[in-house]
Amino acid sequence: MTIAAILLAGGESSRMGAAKPLLEWGGNTLIEYQLAQLKEPPVDRLVVVLGHRADEVLPYIHRTGPDVVAVVNELYTEGPASSLRLGAAALPDDTTAVLVLGVDQPRPHDVIARLVDVHRHSGSLITVPTYDEKRGHPPLLDGSLLPELREVNEATQGLRAVIERHAADVNELPFETSAVLLDLNRPQEYQKARASYFAPTGGRPPG
Repeated sequence: MTIAAILLAGGESSRMGAAKPLLEWGGNTLIEYQLAQLKEPPVDRLVVVLGHRADEVLPYIHRTGPDVVAVVNELYTEGPASSLRLGAAALPDDTTAVLVLGVDQPRPHDVIARLVDVHRHSGSLITVPTYDEKRGHPPLLDGSLLPELREVNEATQGLRAVIERHAADVNELPFETSAVLLDLNRPQEYQKARASYFAPTGGRPPG
Protein backbone atom coordinates (compact mmCIF):
# COMPACT_ATOMS: atom_id res chain seq x y z
CA MET A 1 0.00 0.00 0.00
CA THR A 2 1.11 3.54 -0.76
CA ILE A 3 -0.18 6.25 1.54
CA ALA A 4 0.19 9.83 0.34
CA ALA A 5 -0.41 13.15 2.08
CA ILE A 6 -1.22 16.50 0.50
CA LEU A 7 -0.35 19.46 2.73
CA LEU A 8 -2.08 22.64 1.57
CA ALA A 9 0.05 25.66 2.47
CA GLY A 10 -0.71 28.20 -0.23
CA GLY A 11 -3.46 30.41 1.20
CA GLU A 12 -3.23 34.16 1.71
CA SER A 13 -3.87 33.90 5.48
CA SER A 14 -5.94 37.08 5.31
CA ARG A 15 -7.86 36.42 8.54
CA MET A 16 -4.68 35.54 10.43
CA GLY A 17 -2.84 38.63 9.21
CA ALA A 18 0.42 36.67 8.91
CA ALA A 19 1.66 33.80 6.76
CA LYS A 20 0.40 30.67 8.53
CA PRO A 21 3.24 28.34 7.45
CA LEU A 22 5.73 30.69 9.15
CA LEU A 23 3.91 31.02 12.48
CA GLU A 24 5.83 29.83 15.54
CA TRP A 25 4.71 26.39 16.70
CA GLY A 26 6.51 24.45 19.39
CA GLY A 27 9.83 26.22 18.86
CA ASN A 28 9.74 25.86 15.09
CA THR A 29 7.54 27.15 12.30
CA LEU A 30 4.14 25.62 11.66
CA ILE A 31 5.30 24.25 8.30
CA GLU A 32 8.26 22.52 9.98
CA TYR A 33 6.00 20.94 12.58
CA GLN A 34 3.59 19.66 9.95
CA LEU A 35 6.39 18.26 7.80
CA ALA A 36 7.86 16.42 10.80
CA GLN A 37 4.51 14.77 11.58
CA LEU A 38 3.74 13.80 7.98
CA LYS A 39 7.04 12.68 6.50
CA GLU A 40 7.38 9.57 8.65
CA PRO A 41 5.61 6.19 8.20
CA PRO A 42 2.83 5.37 7.61
CA VAL A 43 2.96 8.19 5.05
CA ASP A 44 5.01 7.16 2.02
CA ARG A 45 4.66 10.26 -0.18
CA LEU A 46 4.26 13.87 0.85
CA VAL A 47 3.28 16.69 -1.50
CA VAL A 48 3.25 20.28 -0.19
CA VAL A 49 1.34 22.85 -2.22
CA LEU A 50 2.57 26.42 -1.82
CA GLY A 51 1.22 29.70 -3.13
CA HIS A 52 1.26 32.96 -1.18
CA ARG A 53 4.86 33.86 -0.18
CA ALA A 54 6.06 30.54 -1.59
CA ASP A 55 9.64 31.78 -1.88
CA GLU A 56 9.79 32.26 1.91
CA VAL A 57 8.30 28.86 2.74
CA LEU A 58 10.18 26.77 0.19
CA PRO A 59 13.54 26.75 2.07
CA TYR A 60 11.89 24.99 5.03
CA ILE A 61 10.71 22.22 2.72
CA HIS A 62 14.11 21.85 1.08
CA ARG A 63 15.66 21.28 4.51
CA THR A 64 13.31 18.37 5.10
CA GLY A 65 14.93 16.29 2.37
CA PRO A 66 14.44 15.24 -1.25
CA ASP A 67 11.58 12.87 -0.43
CA VAL A 68 9.13 15.77 0.01
CA VAL A 69 7.68 17.18 -3.20
CA ALA A 70 6.86 20.89 -3.30
CA VAL A 71 4.67 22.41 -5.99
CA VAL A 72 3.70 26.07 -6.33
CA ASN A 73 0.14 27.02 -7.16
CA GLU A 74 0.25 30.24 -9.17
CA LEU A 75 -3.57 30.40 -8.96
CA TYR A 76 -3.73 30.25 -5.15
CA THR A 77 -6.01 33.31 -5.00
CA GLU A 78 -8.76 31.16 -6.52
CA GLY A 79 -9.03 29.19 -3.27
CA PRO A 80 -7.95 25.87 -1.71
CA ALA A 81 -9.59 23.75 -4.40
CA SER A 82 -7.02 24.96 -6.92
CA SER A 83 -4.22 23.81 -4.59
CA LEU A 84 -5.90 20.46 -3.98
CA ARG A 85 -6.16 19.86 -7.73
CA LEU A 86 -2.46 20.57 -8.12
CA GLY A 87 -1.49 18.35 -5.21
CA ALA A 88 -3.62 15.46 -6.47
CA ALA A 89 -2.13 15.83 -9.95
CA ALA A 90 1.37 15.41 -8.45
CA LEU A 91 0.51 11.94 -7.10
CA PRO A 92 0.85 8.75 -9.17
CA ASP A 93 -2.28 6.86 -10.19
CA ASP A 94 -1.29 3.82 -8.12
CA THR A 95 -1.60 5.74 -4.82
CA THR A 96 -3.56 3.61 -2.35
CA ALA A 97 -4.94 6.38 -0.12
CA VAL A 98 -4.66 10.16 0.11
CA LEU A 99 -4.67 12.24 3.28
CA VAL A 100 -5.55 15.93 2.85
CA LEU A 101 -4.51 18.45 5.49
CA GLY A 102 -4.18 22.23 5.70
CA VAL A 103 -1.03 23.75 7.15
CA ASP A 104 -3.28 25.54 9.65
CA GLN A 105 -4.53 22.21 11.01
CA PRO A 106 -1.58 20.90 13.06
CA ARG A 107 -1.92 17.20 13.88
CA PRO A 108 0.29 14.97 16.05
CA HIS A 109 1.85 12.01 14.30
CA ASP A 110 -0.06 9.51 16.41
CA VAL A 111 -3.36 10.90 15.09
CA ILE A 112 -2.14 10.39 11.53
CA ALA A 113 -0.87 6.87 12.29
CA ARG A 114 -4.13 5.73 13.90
CA LEU A 115 -6.20 7.20 11.08
CA VAL A 116 -4.19 5.31 8.47
CA ASP A 117 -4.20 2.07 10.44
CA VAL A 118 -7.98 2.04 10.87
CA HIS A 119 -8.59 3.08 7.28
CA ARG A 120 -6.49 0.18 6.00
CA HIS A 121 -8.82 -2.30 7.68
CA SER A 122 -12.14 -0.49 7.37
CA GLY A 123 -12.96 -1.21 3.75
CA SER A 124 -14.41 2.32 3.47
CA LEU A 125 -13.67 4.78 0.69
CA ILE A 126 -13.18 7.62 3.15
CA THR A 127 -12.20 7.77 6.82
CA VAL A 128 -12.85 10.99 8.76
CA PRO A 129 -11.68 11.67 12.34
CA THR A 130 -14.27 12.91 14.83
CA TYR A 131 -14.28 14.36 18.33
CA ASP A 132 -17.43 14.75 20.41
CA GLU A 133 -19.45 13.72 17.33
CA LYS A 134 -18.00 16.56 15.25
CA ARG A 135 -16.08 15.79 12.07
CA GLY A 136 -12.51 17.02 11.91
CA HIS A 137 -9.42 16.73 9.71
CA PRO A 138 -7.63 15.22 7.97
CA PRO A 139 -9.89 13.03 5.87
CA LEU A 140 -8.24 9.97 4.32
CA LEU A 141 -9.56 9.05 0.89
CA ASP A 142 -9.15 5.91 -1.17
CA GLY A 143 -6.80 6.27 -4.12
CA SER A 144 -9.65 5.53 -6.51
CA LEU A 145 -10.94 9.03 -5.72
CA LEU A 146 -7.81 10.74 -7.09
CA PRO A 147 -9.54 11.57 -10.41
CA GLU A 148 -12.25 13.40 -8.44
CA LEU A 149 -9.68 15.28 -6.38
CA ARG A 150 -8.01 16.41 -9.59
CA GLU A 151 -11.27 18.00 -10.71
CA VAL A 152 -12.47 19.79 -7.55
CA ASN A 153 -13.42 23.45 -7.73
CA GLU A 154 -14.63 26.16 -5.40
CA ALA A 155 -18.03 26.44 -7.09
CA THR A 156 -18.94 22.89 -6.00
CA GLN A 157 -17.39 23.17 -2.50
CA GLY A 158 -14.16 21.37 -3.34
CA LEU A 159 -13.15 18.51 -1.04
CA ARG A 160 -16.40 18.69 0.89
CA ALA A 161 -18.32 17.84 -2.25
CA VAL A 162 -16.21 14.71 -2.82
CA ILE A 163 -16.89 13.51 0.73
CA GLU A 164 -20.61 14.27 0.48
CA ARG A 165 -20.84 12.47 -2.85
CA HIS A 166 -19.65 9.30 -1.12
CA ALA A 167 -21.48 9.85 2.17
CA ALA A 168 -22.67 6.25 2.30
CA ASP A 169 -19.06 5.03 2.32
CA VAL A 170 -17.58 7.33 4.97
CA ASN A 171 -16.19 5.79 8.17
CA GLU A 172 -16.25 8.19 11.13
CA LEU A 173 -13.36 7.43 13.48
CA PRO A 174 -13.78 8.84 17.03
CA PHE A 175 -10.73 10.32 18.77
CA GLU A 176 -10.32 11.23 22.42
CA THR A 177 -8.42 14.41 21.59
CA SER A 178 -9.81 17.68 20.27
CA ALA A 179 -6.67 17.97 18.13
CA VAL A 180 -8.63 16.60 15.18
CA LEU A 181 -10.83 19.74 15.24
CA LEU A 182 -8.04 22.30 15.51
CA ASP A 183 -8.11 24.92 12.75
CA LEU A 184 -6.05 28.12 13.04
CA ASN A 185 -7.86 30.94 11.27
CA ARG A 186 -7.54 34.04 13.45
CA PRO A 187 -4.86 35.39 15.85
CA GLN A 188 -6.99 34.68 18.93
CA GLU A 189 -7.51 31.06 17.87
CA TYR A 190 -3.81 30.68 17.20
CA GLN A 191 -2.74 32.02 20.59
CA LYS A 192 -5.26 29.88 22.46
CA ALA A 193 -4.41 26.75 20.50
CA ARG A 194 -0.67 27.18 20.97
CA ALA A 195 -1.10 27.48 24.72
CA SER A 196 -3.20 24.31 25.00
CA TYR A 197 -1.36 22.21 22.40
CA PHE A 198 1.95 22.52 24.19
CA ALA A 199 0.61 22.49 27.73
CA PRO A 200 2.76 20.65 30.33
CA THR A 201 0.17 17.85 30.57
CA GLY A 202 1.77 15.89 27.74
CA GLY A 203 2.09 18.47 24.97
CA ARG A 204 -1.30 17.65 23.53
CA PRO A 205 -4.52 19.62 23.40
CA PRO A 206 -7.12 18.66 26.01
CA GLY A 207 -9.04 15.55 25.05
